[in-house]
This record gives sequence, structure tokens and C-alpha cells, in this order.
Amino acid sequence: MRTYLSKTLSVVVPVLLAVLIPLSALSAWVDLEIDDTDRYVAAVAPLASDPEVRTTVADQITDATMQQIDAGPIQDVVRNFLHQAVLSFTTTDAFQDAWNATNRTAHEAVTAALNGNTGEAVTIDLAPVTERIKENLKADGIPFADRIPVQHTEITLISADRADQLRHTFRLLRAGSVLPAVGTMVFAVLTVAVAGIAARTRAGRPGGEHGAAGTGDARDRTRARGTAGAEAALAATALVGLGFALGAVVLRVVVAIARNRVLAGVPAGQTGGAAAVYDALTGSLRTTAWTVLGAGLAVALCAVLARRGGVPAGAWRARRASADGPGHSGSRDCRIGDD
Repeated sequence: MRTYLSKTLSVVVPVLLAVLIPLSALSAWVDLEIDDTDRYVAAVAPLASDPEVRTTVADQITDATMQQIDAGPIQDVVRNFLHQAVLSFTTTDAFQDAWNATNRTAHEAVTAALNGNTGEAVTIDLAPVTERIKENLKADGIPFADRIPVQHTEITLISADRADQLRHTFRLLRAGSVLPAVGTMVFAVLTVAVAGIAARTRAGRPGGEHGAAGTGDARDRTRARGTAGAEAALAATALVGLGFALGAVVLRVVVAIARNRVLAGVPAGQTGGAAAVYDALTGSLRTTAWTVLGAGLAVALCAVLARRGGVPAGAWRARRASADGPGHSGSRDCRIGDD
């Protein structure tokens, strides 16, 4: 019965943690980064120098402007000239300032769209950026700069149909906040503690583990219980570490699958910019996944090595001391130490 229970726990604990780790990371991510304006802006601020974002901004502004310009046979020439002028502006500090201001304003709209009504796409309105570009190009005397429309220029992050699929999940994650992470840590600690306590209790019964209970003196029985508890706690620690590592892999896969699904619904001309924004916003999740993976594997490995290298020696001493009787336990320990 005990063997069956151990095998069951060896499956249940890693599988449960494989579910709890991604849930915890995603809930904390929504609460601490997506819902926090300063962290949101800090995450996307470096994108002002990203080539994909700069190209997407230039393409969107140029396309919107050319819809209002009829230059006849030199239409393509005008388009290329205007596109290069806008693209050149995206390398300036003024663009960085405008990009930050845009995202600070857009943050509320983005979170509202994720939590809002069906049929709404999640977008970044480029109006503040467009207005700054228009003012600077007009000041530089760039032809047709005054025709640049300030409104209705945006980057689509999540299409309406994909957003509808994600909204319910987003609401659940927002409601969870950091509670799943706290619950996961409590579960991990309790798993190790309960395993150790249960093993010590079993070893303390007559005919219990290591054959020490009911024979020898109190010190031998205490040593046997301690050895049994330590072995069980280390075994549980290894399972917890494995569960954390497995959960990290699941988290990384979820982020990658979500990326592909989100970008599949973005208009072709905006895919590069949307991908850069998605990667910037989920960067902390990828870092978390690799960190938890490394930590989980390290904990599992250390627990296995400790159990194989340290605790069994203590168990062997306890069994030998019990077999020889209380009068020989001390001398037997000394001889082992001398060996």
C-alpha cells in the first residue's frame, strides 16, 4: 500500500506543479507587469530603436498619408520619399519620447480592450507619435507632411477574434493575481514537510522502517526516525524540483504557442511590429521559465545526490547500531568514522 501511494505521489506532485507553475507565472505577470503602467512602458520603451517597430510605424504612417495624396505618375516617388523621411525621424530622441508617451497613453486602452467587450482588437494608437512626426517634418519643409493624418493610425497587437478567445483567460489571470504563486510555494513546502513527518511517524511504530523501533535504546529509535524523515523529505524535494522544472517547460511552450496564435491574426504589414511588442511584454515570462527550469533541476539533482550520498550512510549506521545493541552503537560509529 505504501509503495502504491509513493508511486502515485511521484506522478501527482510533478504533474500538479506542471499546472501550477505556468498558472502562477501568468497570473503574476498580468498583475505585476501588464496591469502596471510603469512596468508596461519600461518593457516596451526599448522598442523605439527596434528595426521592426520603426519600419511598421513608418509603413503605417506612410500608407495612411498616401491615401490622401494623388501625385499622379510620381505617386511611388512621393511614397518612397515620405517613407524615408518618416523612417529617418524614428531614429531620433524625439521619436523615443513620443513612443513612450504613446505607450503610456495606450496602456489603459490595451488593458481595457483585453478586459472589455467582444469584437474589439487590441491595438496601440500611434496618434501621439504621428503628431510629433508631422510637426517635425513640416518644420523641416518636407513636402506633403501637412497631409499626414493624425487619427486612425495604429499597430494591431491582437486581432478581434484572437482577443475574444483570450479575454476570459485574461480575466481569470487578473483575478488570481499573485495568489496562485503563493499557493504553489505553500504546496511545495507542505509536500516536503508532510513527507518527512509521515516517514518519521511510520519509523517510530513497532516494526517500522529501518528495523530500529522496538529494539535498542531511545537514541537508536530517534536516529532511525530522523533518517527515515530525512530520506522521505529529500525524495519529496526531488519530486518538487522535478515538478518546477516541468512547469517551467510548460510555461515556455504556452508562451510560444500563444505567440504563434496571436501573430497569425495580425495584418501582414504589422506582424513585425506586433511580434516585437509581444516579445518585449513576455520577456519576463521567458526569463522566469528559464530561471525556474534551472532552479528546479538543481534542487532535484542536489536532493538525489544528498539522498544517495549522505542519508543512506546514516541509515546503515542506525541499522547496525540496532542490531548490535545499545552497548555497541558508539564503538560501531567510531569504527565507521575511522574507515
